This record gives sequence, structure tokens and C-alpha cells, in this order.
Amino acid sequence: MNYSTIKKVVAGSLLSVATLAASAQEGTTSSAKVFGGSSQYRTWSIGVTGGVLSPIGPFGTNDYNDWEANFGYGLYIKKQLAPSFGLKLDAHRGKLSGKADGATAAGFPSEFSTDLNYAVSLKGVVNVGTVSFLSRQKNVGFFVQGGAGLTGYEPNEDGNSRSELFIPVGAGVSFKLGEVVALNLGYDVNFLDADNLDGNWKNGSSNKDRWSYGYAGLEFTLGNKSKPSLQWSNPVAMMYDELKDPSLRQEVEALKTRVSTLENTVNQLSADADGDGVSDRFDKCPGTPAGTVVDGAGCPIQLPTAAAATGTYGNIQFEFDSSVLKTSSYPTLDKLSADLRANSAASLNLDGYASAEGTDAYNMNLSKDRANSVKTYLVNSGVDASRINATGYGEANPVASNSTEEGRVQNRRVEIKVN
Repeated sequence: MNYSTIKKVVAGSLLSVATLAASAQEGTTSSAKVFGGSSQYRTWSIGVTGGVLSPIGPFGTNDYNDWEANFGYGLYIKKQLAPSFGLKLDAHRGKLSGKADGATAAGFPSEFSTDLNYAVSLKGVVNVGTVSFLSRQKNVGFFVQGGAGLTGYEPNEDGNSRSELFIPVGAGVSFKLGEVVALNLGYDVNFLDADNLDGNWKNGSSNKDRWSYGYAGLEFTLGNKSKPSLQWSNPVAMMYDELKDPSLRQEVEALKTRVSTLENTVNQLSADADGDGVSDRFDKCPGTPAGTVVDGAGCPIQLPTAAAATGTYGNIQFEFDSSVLKTSSYPTLDKLSADLRANSAASLNLDGYASAEGTDAYNMNLSKDRANSVKTYLVNSGVDASRINATGYGEANPVASNSTEEGRVQNRRVEIKVN
């Protein structure tokens, strides 16, 4: 293919690009957050390329110094892993040919022609810059790429097919034409791990062949067009916009107000002026004396005669399904501890009980835990553990009816019996 034909091909390609660009501008993309995750972007794309293949490179010497330009074409698929980096599975093919002057041609045919059947490589593509620094979506980007691959070719001089490893290195520039289509212009140099691309060997393995591929191509981003392409996203500009966005600042101020309101509510819920274990907000009987046994509404519980007969110490009450001592029990237990330490001859029985919710076995264990909680408090306050007998009786011996909540509250107890 001569230069005139190549020019016609390139001109036709650019005309097609302009037509596709006009049709690709439809649709608008939704906004995306810097830290919103990859699911808010489109990350897959495919591309086609066409351009000039030549058996030369900018580095080193070539067996045939009078090179010829031939048409080449290719395609690729790319996965964008970050705005600045992607992986590309690339392939191209075409024809390579050249001639040699008298000095170079010694021992070689005066010209060669090789069919490049395929050149497949995996490349890393790094976006190194843009001219759209303050835009959320970039419109022009510069990239470099490199990787490794396998090529198969057939020099026409000997008709033998060969396959060799090669290293592609290149650079280029991308132009965003729409939400789907981009135009890429690039130049790759492919370093072959052999010296037989032209069918001839020169200086053994120390002189490796190479070829260049200058191309123009179209890249089509796959996925829902309502999502922006990760390749064209500019996280620096997005972060700047988000930080200065008035609506975002309003949301932050509103959040501060909600947090302040929540803190005030929590403080109100935790306030307990009379120390009976019931929040002031729900306490229907505020100001109860310290040590008074109260119900869930903060009102004193009138203990029946049977409970009063246990001695001068009231029963120790517990919350539903709990063996944790209420702070309102501490004055009673402190007085009991002081009396026991003052009278070393006295002993103590702690009888634990539960209301009728739950199974018998569960309530038996719960009643034992309640009795042991009282014993642990007294032992920690200085009473000898051998003087205290803690026993659980489960649902037995209720002091009130289990059919009402007021009755069940009274049955959740530990009775104190001093001997």
C-alpha cells in the first residue's frame, strides 16, 4: 500500500469519526461521588484501530533501512480499574515490507515482505495527564502503555510460519467525542524477541527486529449511558466540586442540627434525679426516697404482708429477664452488709425467684443468678461467703399474681432472711 492509499484511508476514518461523534452526544450522565464505589461507573470498553505498519523503531538499527509503510488494523477490549489505570487485551495484524541499500543488503535479499498474521498482547494503560483539570469529566487525555504478547508471522522469502514473544511500548492521546465514543491516536513500538521478522538473521540474537504501529481508532464504552465512564472521570475536580457544593454544605449543617437534637434527647432519657432507675421523662412518681422499690413507672411498690414478714430488709427487685442489680437496691444491701459485719454470729439465706414468663428451667437458672448477684455484692463489701446461702426457686412461691405486670414485677425478687 502506497502513501496515497494510506492518506485516503486515514481521511475516510476521520470522516467516519466525525459522523459517529455527532450521534454519540445523546444522553446525559448521572452525577457520581468520589467515594461512591466502582458500580456507579462504566468500566468496560472495546475499540477498533487502523493505521500504518512499518518494520522500524526509534531505537537501534534495522536489517532493511529503506522501510515501507503498509496498512494495519486491530481491535481490543479494555477494563478500566481506576481513572488513571486500565488493562487492555490488544490485537493487530497487517503486512511488513522493506528494502535495503547495497551496504546493508550484503548477504540478504534486496527486499522482503512478511505477513503479520497476529500480534496479541496484554497491556497496562496509564492515563498520565489531561487538559481538563477543573472538569468532572475529562475531554482530552494522554496515555502511555506497555506489556507483553505473542505474535505469529510468515516471511514470504522462506514461507515458514513463526511465533515469537514481543514487548509493546507506546503512547497516545484520547479525545472524548461523546458518552459512548472516543477517538484515540497512538504510536506503538513492538520489540521482537528474535531477528527473523524479515526472514533473515543478522548478528545472531544480539540484533532483535522491531516494528511500529501508528494508528487512529474508535473506542466504545459499554454499559448504561446514564453512568459516567471511569476512564473520563476526574476525581480531583469531583472532590473539589463536592467540597464547595452549597447543597452539600446545607446537608452537613442539617446533619449537625439532627445530631444536636439527638444528643439532647439522649440526655433527657438518661436523667434520673431521684436515682430510682427510671428516667425522669418516664417517671410518674418523681422524688421517691432513696432505696424505695419502684415499678416500671417509677412509683413505689406496696409489698404484701408475706414479703414484709421476711425481716427488716425489703426484697431486692430485678428487671425483666435480668439478674443485674438495680442501683436502687444498693442502700438496702449496704445496710445489710453493715449489720452482718457488725454481728459475726448471724447468717443469711438469699432466696431467688422469677416471674412466670419463659420455661421452668430457664426461670430456675435466672432465679439462681439473681440470688448469686446479691451474694456477690455482699461478699465484695466484706461479708464472709460461708455465712451466705444463695438458692434459686424459679417460679415457685409467687407473692403476687403473674397475670398482671404489677404482680410479675413483685415476683422478680430475692428475699433476704437473716438467721
